[in-house]
Amino acid sequence: MTEAIRLDSSGGQLAGFRIGVTSDRRSGDLIDALERRGASVFHAPALKIAPIAEDVELLADTAAMVSARPDLFLITTAYGMRRWFEAADAAGLGDDLLEVLGAGRIYVRGPKARGAVRAAGLDDVGISSDETTATLVDELLQQDLSGLTIGVQLHAYADAHQLERLRASGATLLTVTPYRWIKPEGSERLPRLIDAVCAGQLDCVTFTSAPAVDALFSTAAEQGLEEELIQRFRRSVLAAAVGPVTAQPLIDAGIDPIVPERFRMGALIRLVCDHLAEHHVEQLRTRSGYVEVRGRSVRVDEVQVDLAPAQLVLFKALLSARGAVLSRDALTGLLAHTGAGHALDMNVNRLRKSLPDPGLVETVVKRGYRLHV
Repeated sequence: MTEAIRLDSSGGQLAGFRIGVTSDRRSGDLIDALERRGASVFHAPALKIAPIAEDVELLADTAAMVSARPDLFLITTAYGMRRWFEAADAAGLGDDLLEVLGAGRIYVRGPKARGAVRAAGLDDVGISSDETTATLVDELLQQDLSGLTIGVQLHAYADAHQLERLRASGATLLTVTPYRWIKPEGSERLPRLIDAVCAGQLDCVTFTSAPAVDALFSTAAEQGLEEELIQRFRRSVLAAAVGPVTAQPLIDAGIDPIVPERFRMGALIRLVCDHLAEHHVEQLRTRSGYVEVRGRSVRVDEVQVDLAPAQLVLFKALLSARGAVLSRDALTGLLAHTGAGHALDMNVNRLRKSLPDPGLVETVVKRGYRLHV
């Protein structure tokens, strides 16, 4: 007889879970929040924003915008708005930029961008209902844009399709990109994060920018692991994106990420906590007592069990089968990327020795293994 049960967990809501963090900017805040809730964090920054002093193109685009005096402006991010004015002020163009923006009609992609516009002493005339550029462009295209000049503040991940839609309406577009992505210090950790995902050693990976997703996929492709990485995300590793723009390249790859209703860091953290607790905790009554697996944490009848990565992969698979037999081929396939190769029997023996009751893992002759429930 099997029965789902609930065990008390100590150390926080995320105790036992190992979470990958790919962000560079504000990564400290995210990591601290996850660790306070008990998670173990693997930080592998995928990209960072280039220093503003190195961006000669930004200053040239700003000067062109001031000279052209666009009729409409699209402001997509609060951070980009602030950096744009920072660069303009440093180049002596701040007052001119403020005057040009004030003379045009400003549309914003979301509440944070609206806040940055208003903090500069300006106001907007429209906002996207879902904080996406596509919806904002939909609203603009309801107007006659022919012959107008539109200034667009991009957010380092330009949506070329939306820009083409505006150009097709007969408008002239000028763009400015206040921040650009470059490889950060510590980017050598990204291949190790990919290995950890493929080996089943991470429970969740968080993403706060679409370029970080692209950087992850391109690095995995260089390692020859892109398809395996995507399959892991599809089957067992949770992908968490801060908003729909960040989520899109994951969705395009056939991955179903979780996305908070409010596209904010705090909302993302709460959603990760709730989703892992609800969907990534396995519990089962067995002959050895109550068993619970929370990410990396394994307890058998209140006894904490430390398992090596390969043995953990096997135990989680057997627990998910809830007493059903798993074939030798299926279990061997799970070990392929853990470095354990085809040493299934050796790893099963090590698993048994680590458990309070070695008989919890049963051998089914000529078929495979199962948990004794």
